[in-house]
Amino acid sequence: MDSKEYILGRFRRNVGKKYDMPDLGSIAGITYPDPLVQFINITQTNGSNLFELKPGDDINKLIMECYPDAKTIASSLPEIRIANRNPETVASARDLDGTDVGVVRAELGVAENGCMWVPQQCKEKVVDFISENLVILLPRDSIVNNMHEAYRKIKFNSYNFGTFIAGASKTADIAQVLVVGAQAARSCTIFLV
Repeated sequence: MDSKEYILGRFRRNVGKKYDMPDLGSIAGITYPDPLVQFINITQTNGSNLFELKPGDDINKLIMECYPDAKTIASSLPEIRIANRNPETVASARDLDGTDVGVVRAELGVAENGCMWVPQQCKEKVVDFISENLVILLPRDSIVNNMHEAYRKIKFNSYNFGTFIAGASKTADIAQVLVVGAQAARSCTIFLV
């Protein structure tokens, strides 16, 4: 017997009373008079930059204005013409190392915590995490009130992977030192489209 099975076996033998999982179907969660306004407020609180696109705005120009020093821009989205690295066609995830700006599309945003559901859209999902700066395109009509609503709407595609992202990567240690960009992007810019 391997050590994993040994440890799990000991846990199973020492479990007392077992409980069924609660039925969460009846929980509605928090709601807001205007989920879009709440989402905007929360995303700005968590350190994201947020821009509402107007008809006729050039997304490529706006990205370059936000990140004028960017040399490597990775995206598989057809409307991102400034991308010079495509996560769909690179030989391996390592080819995306050194990406200054990654541009992805979220399917929905959550008003209660400012996170966005970003399904895997191309072969290499690492663009969501390895990019120094992350740009997320989010349809303005896709904001839900809470995580209960979000989970009901999520559908997995053929990649069978997605992640919730809420702003730039942050961590704090016991000394209360905040580090931004410790595990992923140092900045997050959201374009409501």
